[in-house]
Amino acid sequence: MGVLFLVRHGQTAANAAGLLLGRADPPLTELGRRQATALAAALPVPSRVVASSLGRARETAAAFGQPVEVDDRWVEMDYGELDGRPVGSVDDAYWARWRADPAFAPAGGESLAMVGGRVRSACAELAASAQGGDVVVVSHVSPIKLAIAWALGVSDAVAWRMYVADAAVARVQTVPPAPTLMSFNEVFPIR
Repeated sequence: MGVLFLVRHGQTAANAAGLLLGRADPPLTELGRRQATALAAALPVPSRVVASSLGRARETAAAFGQPVEVDDRWVEMDYGELDGRPVGSVDDAYWARWRADPAFAPAGGESLAMVGGRVRSACAELAASAQGGDVVVVSHVSPIKLAIAWALGVSDAVAWRMYVADAAVARVQTVPPAPTLMSFNEVFPIR
């Protein structure tokens, strides 16, 4: 029986600076590359490695030393006009509106519900594959939060109540009748 490992990419300079990082695609920092190596050493050898098309996710996935399948359903939320802005620069009223309405999207961006739809589709497809062997998915904050919502069978709105660290792992067992969240936000020592 396999496990779906949901892995957030390693650190980038934008993450370290507290910026909203959606479709902008800075590379991993040196620390981020070391985090990727630590992830690959800590997790079991997977039967499949899937990653978002963004470079920071593909670079983290490459540390597993296996072919990487790219799936755009795992790409980070499009923050539109907010991409690259400091989290603290977004007005409190704007955050309140965004958190209250999963269908709300920043100008030029995506809503939480839109991301949830594509992630749930990807999770449903990978669940069957993970039953035959471990699958590592390297993605981003929002898709991982929404995959957790899928595993728990709860609304996408729960994503606003989670924090996902750089290079963190969540483990989801995919045995029927329903997925089971086995761990969340695991981080591994860096050598």
